[in-house]
Amino acid sequence: MRRTWLAAFVVAVALAVPLTAQANEVSNWNRIAMSTLVVFPGPAGGAPPALQVHMAMVQGAVYDSINATEPKHHRPYLLNRRFGSTASQEAAAATAAYRVLSSIVSGVPLTIPFPNRASLLAGLTTQYNTSLLAIPASPFKRMGINAGNAAADAMIAARQGDGRFGPSQWTQLVGAGYWQPLIDPTTFLPLLDPTPWVGGVRPFLMQSSSQFRTAGPNALGSAAYAADLSEVEALGSLNSVVRTPTQTHDALFWQSTGGPAILWNDVASDLIEGRSIDMADSARLLAMMNLASADSAINCWNDKYFWDFWRPWNAIPSWTPLLSAPYPEHPSGHLALDTPAIRVLQMFFGNNTSFGVTSSRFGGETRNFTSFSAPLDEIVEARIWAGLHFRTADAQSVTLGDNIVNYMVENYFQPVGNH
Repeated sequence: MRRTWLAAFVVAVALAVPLTAQANEVSNWNRIAMSTLVVFPGPAGGAPPALQVHMAMVQGAVYDSINATEPKHHRPYLLNRRFGSTASQEAAAATAAYRVLSSIVSGVPLTIPFPNRASLLAGLTTQYNTSLLAIPASPFKRMGINAGNAAADAMIAARQGDGRFGPSQWTQLVGAGYWQPLIDPTTFLPLLDPTPWVGGVRPFLMQSSSQFRTAGPNALGSAAYAADLSEVEALGSLNSVVRTPTQTHDALFWQSTGGPAILWNDVASDLIEGRSIDMADSARLLAMMNLASADSAINCWNDKYFWDFWRPWNAIPSWTPLLSAPYPEHPSGHLALDTPAIRVLQMFFGNNTSFGVTSSRFGGETRNFTSFSAPLDEIVEARIWAGLHFRTADAQSVTLGDNIVNYMVENYFQPVGNH
């Protein structure tokens, strides 16, 4: 695999450790995107896989807006236009993010309850005006706004009719091995996926939403399945006597509001700001991370409803997990989103990097790590400790994420011209 350009970039970023931390408009609007999307109602796109799709739209447009003003630019994602290198990148990033976020908020179908829609739109306008007011009036500011608008227009046009808010991917089948939803004890209605359409969304990088179909769950009568079942039955039950208090804590830690998209975008922006990464590199990092993670979410949800495999609690009579989820088991959705984000962060900063991960659990606890491999390895175990997954589903999701990142590196974001 040809990764020479990426390897050189990683070295440059890893060594760029400044004396003082500094934010930029790319990370600022990444944080605005997170704070906006995480408060969407679940069916409106607030569920983790749909949130990740929307983060990809924002960061893809921001990347194109900045890349279009760079003299030594990289392959554009969508925007095949160039703007002057004197254009304000601050204005470009803010405009692209604002326009795409506003389109996402406005584009949620009116049939879906969305009581905070108007307040989110008003908040975005206020934040955009604040960003623009900080940029001195000049022709360069106007050029930046034009670049941002062009990038946003390209993204919004590309995502028209892309399958978001489309029909459910699930057809209920009955019998051993098929997933059955839990029943809400209050309404007595099945607890269903709030965004079951994710697996039918047109991907951002892949050629189809099932391009990297996983190998699938183990056969019910196999020794491998029996081993997975025995493991999760012992470790993942609500009142497990085998799972340690630390394992219980860590299983809950990773079940954070907004899911992996929020966790890893927060880590990325912390690293961008802590190392004062420039806007072009920041935009490319966040675009690669979010576009790959979105495609992994799409492929994963396509697989979930293709395999329609039962959860441990469907398979084990009179057994209650520590945590539950309203969609089929295979493969792991969490790890499908974690893996691409972590792999891209590894590429940019090197594996042995110190960073903190902040979960919404336990009052907003932050845990510190000294490598990216450590949390990925832990999450594989944590989904078993939670009683959510068989080990095979976790392992195949890591492979899925790796496949998508490798495909992206081979086909997107290469440098153009002399670097």
